[in-house]
Amino acid sequence: MQIGLIGAGNMASALARGIGEPALVADVDAVRAEALAGELGGEAVGSNAELAERSDVVVLCHKPKQLAEVAEQVAGRAKAVVSILAATDTASLEAAYPAVPVYRFIPNIPAEVRQGVLCYVPGRLAQDGPEDEILELFGRAGAIIPLASEPLIEPAMALMSCGPAFMALVAESFAEAGAAHGLAPDEALRMTVETMAGTAAYLREHEYDTAAVKVRVATPGGTTERGLITLEQQGLRDVCRSAVDAVVEATR
Repeated sequence: MQIGLIGAGNMASALARGIGEPALVADVDAVRAEALAGELGGEAVGSNAELAERSDVVVLCHKPKQLAEVAEQVAGRAKAVVSILAATDTASLEAAYPAVPVYRFIPNIPAEVRQGVLCYVPGRLAQDGPEDEILELFGRAGAIIPLASEPLIEPAMALMSCGPAFMALVAESFAEAGAAHGLAPDEALRMTVETMAGTAAYLREHEYDTAAVKVRVATPGGTTERGLITLEQQGLRDVCRSAVDAVVEATR
Protein backbone atom coordinates (compact mmCIF):
# COMPACT_ATOMS: atom_id res chain seq x y z
CA MET A 1 0.00 0.00 0.00
CA GLN A 2 1.50 3.32 -1.09
CA ILE A 3 1.16 6.03 1.55
CA GLY A 4 1.22 9.71 0.67
CA LEU A 5 1.81 12.27 3.42
CA ILE A 6 0.57 15.82 2.94
CA GLY A 7 2.60 17.62 5.56
CA ALA A 8 5.94 16.69 7.10
CA GLY A 9 5.80 18.25 10.56
CA ASN A 10 6.61 16.69 13.92
CA MET A 11 3.57 14.45 14.24
CA ALA A 12 3.65 13.37 10.60
CA SER A 13 7.32 12.48 10.93
CA ALA A 14 6.79 10.55 14.17
CA LEU A 15 3.91 8.57 12.70
CA ALA A 16 5.74 7.84 9.45
CA ARG A 17 8.78 6.55 11.33
CA GLY A 18 6.56 4.29 13.39
CA ILE A 19 4.80 2.88 10.34
CA GLY A 20 8.17 2.33 8.71
CA GLU A 21 7.10 2.31 5.05
CA PRO A 22 8.57 4.29 2.13
CA ALA A 23 6.18 7.17 1.59
CA LEU A 24 5.49 9.93 -0.87
CA VAL A 25 5.78 13.28 0.90
CA ALA A 26 4.49 16.73 -0.03
CA ASP A 27 4.99 19.81 2.13
CA VAL A 28 5.04 23.57 1.68
CA ASP A 29 8.64 23.33 2.89
CA ALA A 30 10.36 21.37 0.11
CA VAL A 31 13.52 20.86 2.18
CA ARG A 32 11.52 19.32 5.00
CA ALA A 33 9.67 17.06 2.55
CA GLU A 34 12.95 15.92 1.00
CA ALA A 35 14.45 15.19 4.41
CA LEU A 36 11.54 13.05 5.60
CA ALA A 37 11.16 11.23 2.29
CA GLY A 38 14.87 10.47 2.26
CA GLU A 39 14.74 9.13 5.80
CA LEU A 40 11.81 6.86 4.92
CA GLY A 41 13.29 5.67 1.64
CA GLY A 42 10.43 7.36 -0.17
CA GLU A 43 10.10 10.33 -2.49
CA ALA A 44 9.25 14.00 -2.17
CA VAL A 45 6.69 15.10 -4.75
CA GLY A 46 6.03 18.56 -6.06
CA SER A 47 2.27 18.81 -5.60
CA ASN A 48 -0.58 17.45 -3.53
CA ALA A 49 -2.39 16.47 -6.74
CA GLU A 50 0.51 14.31 -7.92
CA LEU A 51 0.81 12.74 -4.48
CA ALA A 52 -2.88 11.79 -4.44
CA GLU A 53 -2.73 10.27 -7.91
CA ARG A 54 0.20 8.06 -6.94
CA SER A 55 -1.02 7.04 -3.47
CA ASP A 56 -3.35 4.30 -2.29
CA VAL A 57 -4.09 6.32 0.82
CA VAL A 58 -3.55 10.04 1.40
CA VAL A 59 -2.62 10.97 4.97
CA LEU A 60 -3.59 14.53 5.90
CA CYS A 61 -0.94 16.00 8.20
CA HIS A 62 -1.27 19.66 7.22
CA LYS A 63 -2.74 22.47 9.32
CA PRO A 64 -6.49 22.10 9.99
CA LYS A 65 -7.24 25.50 8.45
CA GLN A 66 -5.90 24.21 5.12
CA LEU A 67 -8.54 21.47 4.81
CA ALA A 68 -10.59 23.09 2.03
CA GLU A 69 -7.52 24.29 0.12
CA VAL A 70 -5.85 20.87 0.13
CA ALA A 71 -9.10 19.06 -0.65
CA GLU A 72 -9.56 21.23 -3.73
CA GLN A 73 -6.07 20.29 -4.94
CA VAL A 74 -6.65 16.59 -4.27
CA ALA A 75 -10.29 16.48 -5.45
CA GLY A 76 -11.15 13.41 -7.50
CA ARG A 77 -7.71 11.86 -7.06
CA ALA A 78 -7.73 10.47 -3.52
CA LYS A 79 -8.80 6.83 -3.19
CA ALA A 80 -8.86 6.82 0.63
CA VAL A 81 -8.11 9.55 3.16
CA VAL A 82 -6.58 9.25 6.62
CA SER A 83 -6.57 12.37 8.78
CA ILE A 84 -4.50 13.17 11.85
CA LEU A 85 -5.76 16.76 11.90
CA ALA A 86 -6.76 18.22 15.24
CA ALA A 87 -10.19 19.81 15.64
CA THR A 88 -11.44 18.33 12.35
CA ASP A 89 -14.23 15.79 12.71
CA THR A 90 -15.21 13.08 10.25
CA ALA A 91 -18.23 15.09 9.07
CA SER A 92 -15.91 17.91 7.99
CA LEU A 93 -13.55 15.44 6.33
CA GLU A 94 -16.39 13.75 4.45
CA ALA A 95 -17.72 17.12 3.31
CA ALA A 96 -14.28 17.95 1.94
CA TYR A 97 -13.81 14.48 0.41
CA PRO A 98 -17.28 13.27 -0.65
CA ALA A 99 -17.68 9.63 -1.67
CA VAL A 100 -14.17 8.80 -0.40
CA PRO A 101 -13.56 6.47 2.59
CA VAL A 102 -12.29 8.55 5.51
CA TYR A 103 -10.40 7.39 8.59
CA ARG A 104 -9.56 9.68 11.51
CA PHE A 105 -6.64 8.94 13.82
CA ILE A 106 -5.20 10.93 16.70
CA PRO A 107 -1.67 9.60 17.33
CA ASN A 108 0.90 10.66 19.90
CA ILE A 109 4.64 11.23 19.74
CA PRO A 110 5.65 7.77 21.07
CA ALA A 111 4.32 6.42 17.77
CA GLU A 112 7.80 7.28 16.50
CA VAL A 113 9.25 4.37 18.53
CA ARG A 114 6.24 2.11 17.90
CA GLN A 115 4.96 2.62 21.43
CA GLY A 116 2.24 5.11 20.58
CA VAL A 117 -1.46 5.34 21.21
CA LEU A 118 -3.69 6.05 18.22
CA CYS A 119 -7.33 6.87 18.89
CA TYR A 120 -9.49 5.93 15.92
CA VAL A 121 -12.83 7.08 14.53
CA PRO A 122 -13.95 5.65 11.16
CA GLY A 123 -16.00 7.61 8.67
CA ARG A 124 -19.32 6.37 7.29
CA LEU A 125 -17.69 4.75 4.25
CA ALA A 126 -14.73 3.25 6.09
CA GLN A 127 -15.75 -0.35 5.45
CA ASP A 128 -16.02 0.36 1.72
CA GLY A 129 -12.30 1.14 1.63
CA PRO A 130 -9.09 -0.56 2.76
CA GLU A 131 -9.89 -0.30 6.48
CA ASP A 132 -8.22 -3.58 7.48
CA GLU A 133 -5.01 -2.69 5.65
CA ILE A 134 -4.96 0.79 7.15
CA LEU A 135 -5.47 -0.55 10.68
CA GLU A 136 -2.67 -3.08 10.18
CA LEU A 137 -0.35 -0.41 8.84
CA PHE A 138 -1.04 2.20 11.51
CA GLY A 139 -1.04 -0.47 14.21
CA ARG A 140 2.71 -0.80 13.67
CA ALA A 141 3.07 2.58 15.37
CA GLY A 142 1.30 1.53 18.57
CA ALA A 143 -1.99 0.57 20.15
CA ILE A 144 -5.10 1.55 18.17
CA ILE A 145 -8.02 2.38 20.44
CA PRO A 146 -11.38 2.80 18.63
CA LEU A 147 -13.63 5.40 20.28
CA ALA A 148 -17.32 4.76 20.81
CA SER A 149 -18.19 8.29 19.68
CA GLU A 150 -16.27 11.16 18.14
CA PRO A 151 -16.85 13.71 20.94
CA LEU A 152 -14.64 11.49 23.12
CA ILE A 153 -11.66 12.68 21.05
CA GLU A 154 -11.15 15.69 23.35
CA PRO A 155 -10.79 13.81 26.67
CA ALA A 156 -8.83 11.09 24.87
CA MET A 157 -6.36 13.69 23.58
CA ALA A 158 -5.89 15.03 27.10
CA LEU A 159 -4.69 11.58 28.16
CA MET A 160 -2.77 10.25 25.17
CA SER A 161 -1.82 13.24 23.04
CA CYS A 162 -0.87 15.57 25.89
CA GLY A 163 0.02 12.64 28.13
CA PRO A 164 3.67 12.23 27.07
CA ALA A 165 4.37 15.81 28.20
CA PHE A 166 2.51 15.19 31.45
CA MET A 167 4.44 11.97 32.06
CA ALA A 168 7.70 13.79 31.30
CA LEU A 169 6.85 16.37 33.96
CA VAL A 170 6.10 13.60 36.47
CA ALA A 171 9.44 11.97 35.63
CA GLU A 172 11.26 15.27 36.11
CA SER A 173 9.55 15.84 39.44
CA PHE A 174 10.44 12.45 40.90
CA ALA A 175 13.98 12.64 39.53
CA GLU A 176 14.47 16.06 41.10
CA ALA A 177 13.21 14.68 44.41
CA GLY A 178 15.69 11.81 44.18
CA ALA A 179 18.53 14.19 43.31
CA ALA A 180 17.65 16.31 46.34
CA HIS A 181 18.53 13.28 48.46
CA GLY A 182 21.93 12.81 46.86
CA LEU A 183 21.39 10.80 43.69
CA ALA A 184 23.13 12.07 40.58
CA PRO A 185 20.49 13.89 38.49
CA ASP A 186 21.05 11.72 35.41
CA GLU A 187 20.88 8.53 37.49
CA ALA A 188 17.71 9.70 39.21
CA LEU A 189 16.05 10.49 35.88
CA ARG A 190 17.07 7.16 34.37
CA MET A 191 15.73 5.27 37.41
CA THR A 192 12.44 7.12 37.17
CA VAL A 193 11.97 6.70 33.42
CA GLU A 194 12.90 3.00 33.48
CA THR A 195 10.55 2.46 36.42
CA MET A 196 7.73 4.13 34.46
CA ALA A 197 8.47 1.98 31.41
CA GLY A 198 8.64 -1.19 33.50
CA THR A 199 5.43 -0.37 35.31
CA ALA A 200 3.64 0.21 32.00
CA ALA A 201 4.87 -3.15 30.69
CA TYR A 202 3.82 -4.87 33.92
CA LEU A 203 0.35 -3.34 33.76
CA ARG A 204 -0.10 -4.53 30.17
CA GLU A 205 0.73 -8.07 31.26
CA HIS A 206 -1.71 -7.87 34.17
CA GLU A 207 -4.82 -6.46 32.48
CA TYR A 208 -4.09 -2.84 33.46
CA ASP A 209 -4.90 -3.61 37.12
CA THR A 210 -3.40 -0.56 38.81
CA ALA A 211 -4.90 -1.43 42.19
CA ALA A 212 -3.17 -4.81 42.18
CA VAL A 213 0.21 -3.17 41.54
CA LYS A 214 -0.25 -0.86 44.51
CA VAL A 215 -1.23 -3.77 46.74
CA ARG A 216 1.74 -5.84 45.61
CA VAL A 217 4.31 -3.07 46.08
CA ALA A 218 2.93 -1.31 49.16
CA THR A 219 3.35 -3.41 52.31
CA PRO A 220 0.83 -2.32 54.98
CA GLY A 221 2.53 0.21 57.21
CA GLY A 222 5.60 0.27 54.95
CA THR A 223 7.46 3.02 53.16
CA THR A 224 5.58 2.77 49.85
CA GLU A 225 2.26 3.07 51.63
CA ARG A 226 3.53 6.15 53.40
CA GLY A 227 4.49 7.70 50.07
CA LEU A 228 1.11 6.84 48.52
CA ILE A 229 -0.73 8.40 51.45
CA THR A 230 1.33 11.56 51.02
CA LEU A 231 0.52 11.74 47.31
CA GLU A 232 -3.20 11.33 48.03
CA GLN A 233 -3.15 13.90 50.83
CA GLN A 234 -1.29 16.41 48.67
CA GLY A 235 -4.01 16.16 46.03
CA LEU A 236 -2.35 14.24 43.19
CA ARG A 237 -5.70 13.03 41.83
CA ASP A 238 -7.13 16.56 41.87
CA VAL A 239 -4.06 17.93 40.07
CA CYS A 240 -4.39 15.30 37.34
CA ARG A 241 -8.10 15.99 37.00
CA SER A 242 -7.45 19.73 36.71
CA ALA A 243 -4.89 19.19 33.95
CA VAL A 244 -7.31 17.02 31.94
CA ASP A 245 -10.15 19.49 32.52
CA ALA A 246 -7.98 22.37 31.29
CA VAL A 247 -7.12 20.53 28.06
CA VAL A 248 -10.70 19.48 27.37
CA GLU A 249 -12.02 22.99 27.98
CA ALA A 250 -9.39 24.45 25.64
CA THR A 251 -10.34 22.10 22.80
CA ARG A 252 -14.10 22.69 22.90
